[in-house]
Amino acid sequence: MNTKQRKKLLRFIRELDQYRGRHTELVSIYIPQGYDIIKIIQHVQQEQGTASNIKDKTNRNNVIDSLEKIVRHLRLFKKTPENGLAVFAGNISDKENKTNIQVFSIEPPEPIQLRTYRCDQTFLLDPLKDMIEEKDIYGLIVIDNREGNIGTLKGTMIKEIKRLTSDVPGKTTKGGYSQQRYARIRELAAKDFHKKIAEVANKEFLTMEHLKGVIVGGPGPTKETFLDGGYLNNEIKKKILGVKDLSYTGEFGLKELVEKSKDLLAEQASVKEKELLDRFFTLLAKDSRKVVYGKEKTLKALDMSAVEILILSDDLDDNLVEDLEIKAVDYGTAVEVVSSETEMGNQLKELGSIAGILRFEVY
Repeated sequence: MNTKQRKKLLRFIRELDQYRGRHTELVSIYIPQGYDIIKIIQHVQQEQGTASNIKDKTNRNNVIDSLEKIVRHLRLFKKTPENGLAVFAGNISDKENKTNIQVFSIEPPEPIQLRTYRCDQTFLLDPLKDMIEEKDIYGLIVIDNREGNIGTLKGTMIKEIKRLTSDVPGKTTKGGYSQQRYARIRELAAKDFHKKIAEVANKEFLTMEHLKGVIVGGPGPTKETFLDGGYLNNEIKKKILGVKDLSYTGEFGLKELVEKSKDLLAEQASVKEKELLDRFFTLLAKDSRKVVYGKEKTLKALDMSAVEILILSDDLDDNLVEDLEIKAVDYGTAVEVVSSETEMGNQLKELGSIAGILRFEVY
């Protein structure tokens, strides 16, 4: 997304994040790209009928009214926008006896992948927040002798790129094949399948920006045979973070692979954070004119468009972090939030919890 889109999305999220319902009266709907908006309207109308069973009268009326406003709003669209649509409605009044039902919607700068309907005391904003966070991308390969799946993980979003099925015959056969000949046929078919998987992985991952690593998984020993066979490009092999035993392939396999790789992903996040803070403190020691720290000096440098990377401690107030993120967008400045629990993170905290690596000297 470009700077204008990112800023618009940040402000939209920030506005909706402030509202709180007295009951589960705030409605959030995510419509994925390519989904029939008429079906969504029909679903919302069905939910109106369900909402009539809510016991609390005020909550019932607010939910029904919110759903009606959503239906009217959706009818303004001839079809679902290219990247999908996120729609929110509810009583945003901060006064006990006053009702103010409002509807909000946004066509996000990145495609919506999930279809969701939720009523809660807060709007569901995590899918939009994931879009604005600068996330590393990880390649996923799930494989056994029956099926192979290539996908990616970006933030919390798992995306399947390609699914391939094999022609590898089962372990037993009827007919006149000798055992050795049949085993050879299975071996050749497996090699051919592994080559196809590798071709897709090499093509997708070698051209992928910000690819931080690749994780491989699958049931049984096929994944190790695949990795040991020399099918993957050497640059991709260097990025392999680990191999995981799985119970599934397919969509469930990709999700299981991510779930079982949380240790690898946490370690990678820690390494990235350490590299950033290493860079900052090395510059501070050797050429302090290339860095800045402390709220006052850092904000001044930010306003001069001099900050390349804005480093924020996770102990800062959330509203201040959001303000700084919005400001950083205007200047094309990257924002990184680091833990205050590590040794270097604690050092940053002692420097004022705000720092920056500069594009050019300002002091």
